[in-house]
Amino acid sequence: MNPVELSLFASRMEAVCEEMGAALRRAAFSPNIRDRLDFSCAVFDAAGELCAQAAHIPVHLGSMAYAMRGIVKTVAWGEGDMVVVNDPYLGGTHLPDVTVIAPFFAGGRLLGFVANRAHHANIGGHSPGSMPISSRLEEEGGIIPPTHLLRGGCMESGVLEGILAAAGAADELAGDFAAQVSANRTGLMRLGELVQGTGDGGFVAALAALNGYAERLAQSALKTIPAGRYTFRDLLDDDGLG
Repeated sequence: MNPVELSLFASRMEAVCEEMGAALRRAAFSPNIRDRLDFSCAVFDAAGELCAQAAHIPVHLGSMAYAMRGIVKTVAWGEGDMVVVNDPYLGGTHLPDVTVIAPFFAGGRLLGFVANRAHHANIGGHSPGSMPISSRLEEEGGIIPPTHLLRGGCMESGVLEGILAAAGAADELAGDFAAQVSANRTGLMRLGELVQGTGDGGFVAALAALNGYAERLAQSALKTIPAGRYTFRDLLDDDGLG
């Protein structure tokens, strides 16, 4: 892939993520997503390596990159599936940040994933907003391990009902989950259109070329830093517990 082709492919991948974000924002019920824009969208390859992202929330995208590598290996993926997770020990942030992941298949072959993470207004914590001054994780709300939210394109109603039952403002929460599902479907649709032009093999090769270029850029930047040991000191006003 020559530099011009790679640049065009990178722009199209970024546009996929941006459109996912636009769909999520416009469909969301919660002001956390609709007004505060506390969400992120990204595309990953079949191994769970981050390949493209929109300019959303850095802490979401940084942790999603690590989360996906483990999650994609432990789930039996099928076309039309979507998996929901918020466990910080599996690459999440805090419990209100819920991730919805969808596999991208073309011609029956798994080519990658789309995912979005959004901050929900309430996930069943001990205080409104699910952001209490807590000493244990479960005080923030319901902990969701990687769980199928959809199978074969059909909602797993028992899973969604269980999440809603543990939280307040069920209508708003259900609307935000629907928005996350819609955002992933938007991403899958756009990737499908992209693969029609590149072919399955061309798409996989382009993802590898894109990440290879990013790695070379990072290595080039690191080489400009003189060898040595670097430290810094930071301060935190309070731990919240007095």
